[in-house]
Amino acid sequence: MKKIYILLSFTLFAALFSCTKNVLDKKPLGVMSDAVVWDDQSLIDAFLTQVYTEMSIWDNEMYMPGNSSQYWFMMYFINHMSDEAKANATWSGNAYRLKFGNINETGTGGLLEWWERAYVTIRRLNEFIERVPNSPVDADWAKKRVAEARFIRAFNYFSMAKRYGGVPVITRAQAISDPPEELFVKRNTEKEVYDFVISEIDACTSDLPEVIAAADYGRPSKYAALALKSRAALYAASIAAFGSGPQNGGVVGIESSLKNEYYQKSYDASKEIINSTKYALYNSDANKVTNFRNVFMKEQNSEAIFVRTHDDLPKDPGGNGSNYDFYQTPAPNAWGAGNIDGVYLEMAEAFEYVDGAPGTLNRAAIQQGLWTTQDLWKNKDPRFYATIYTYNTMWKGAPLDFHQGVLDANGTLVLTGSYQGILARALNGETGFGVLKYLDETKDNNTNLYGSKTDWIVFRYAEILLNYAEAAFALGKPAEALDAINQLRSRAGIALLTSVDLNKIKHERKVELAFEGHRYWDLRRWRTAVTDLTRSFSGLQYILDYNTRKLKLQVINGIDGGAMPAFFEKNYYFPITPARRANNPSLVENPGY
Repeated sequence: MKKIYILLSFTLFAALFSCTKNVLDKKPLGVMSDAVVWDDQSLIDAFLTQVYTEMSIWDNEMYMPGNSSQYWFMMYFINHMSDEAKANATWSGNAYRLKFGNINETGTGGLLEWWERAYVTIRRLNEFIERVPNSPVDADWAKKRVAEARFIRAFNYFSMAKRYGGVPVITRAQAISDPPEELFVKRNTEKEVYDFVISEIDACTSDLPEVIAAADYGRPSKYAALALKSRAALYAASIAAFGSGPQNGGVVGIESSLKNEYYQKSYDASKEIINSTKYALYNSDANKVTNFRNVFMKEQNSEAIFVRTHDDLPKDPGGNGSNYDFYQTPAPNAWGAGNIDGVYLEMAEAFEYVDGAPGTLNRAAIQQGLWTTQDLWKNKDPRFYATIYTYNTMWKGAPLDFHQGVLDANGTLVLTGSYQGILARALNGETGFGVLKYLDETKDNNTNLYGSKTDWIVFRYAEILLNYAEAAFALGKPAEALDAINQLRSRAGIALLTSVDLNKIKHERKVELAFEGHRYWDLRRWRTAVTDLTRSFSGLQYILDYNTRKLKLQVINGIDGGAMPAFFEKNYYFPITPARRANNPSLVENPGY
């Protein structure tokens, strides 16, 4: 009997597909005949569940490499690639420097790549989409599952497009016996990939449920599909609006004349979600800091449109485990580490004051005299306290300690050892800040390293409002854009805007969506990474005064090693790489590599 094979299109090898276990305790799928697998609703569901498991990029762009030891380290790199944070951990020290020009024609060293894994998943989805409609199973169930598969396939192609531009769009399950012209597929244009993503969403939306049943939580609804359309169309519009136009035969770039067409698609998808009233900004807690924290801690809240679910069980690579708490938590955790994201001072300053004044500190003034953190961070946007932890942030019943140096009783700076029983340096990292968003204060990182019970939100209502605002403004609807932005600011507890422009929309997006995996891609699609990333960043050093227990502050300029050359232009797209082009001679390389 025929068996199920997985074909990696561009490396041209067959790998026997297997499932480690299925709910009916039958034989592994790898030794099941086609008739058994595609005639059994439980096995069909197990097939699709395997695909869900493989979609590691739903967890903050986490790539699941072949080297399983790296699996746990990838969830934070998207933050290090942006202007939000640097890497504090020594083992990831080189990763964040890719934003400073170390991406070359050989690729990113695996960081953020989504090519080989994407095509493995796409091949499985293609087979699923082809086979299930002809299976002897409940027709409505089959239609819904096929719609899910099309949603996931569209998400994969969108994830590839934002990395590489145009990629080969393959919509059938290839066979090793196919002729070379069907195996060595050329790259579609970037426009064609975005059009395919949007058309797939249009085709599958009506077959997805409006409301996800509790037992199916974590599967996409109609509105999850519309959220993907909202995001993908906005990216395509941005590339048309801010890019250099089509290059290399259109494999990268989109004609500027098409920008409003894509803005309109994003606007319409966002508006459909808004008008449905199925979702709303989470606003259940009177305390604004607690309220924003709970957007990410309260599962199945009114804001979550589509999530990657987690169940607090440690998982092997390939499962749905998450080590977010273990590495992101303030130091020390079980390895004496933690605070993996060293948040830049500039990111902390991006949060305004509640009266709407800019959050930028007077750096000369704060380095004079002694300070308390209450005075230093007084009246900041509540989202600041809910997003970032720093000196004196309360954590598990005690204030965090970030001091790096002690002024002794005579005013002499002590940087090594200890003074009067006080360590000269606390354990937390050098920038003076860490990421609080998503952190579970109840998690025991000493006994459960890799488990997490915190769902990761892939699409939330706040993003839809931001997408809507950006598209509305581009389409000449500033009043609608202003209203959407002010909904977010009202929920946050800060002064409303009286007018809006693109820079204000970008700023609101930066603080609202901080550390959720958006910022790096936003800078790329706006084509501002050349200036926003190739620059010098800062940290803040807290020095504890022994006599007063107040703080002397020192701004650490050039915390990444000084100013960086303006290199980024070619990095708006990742390279296809010589290895992939050797495997498929039909592929052309991206500009600059």
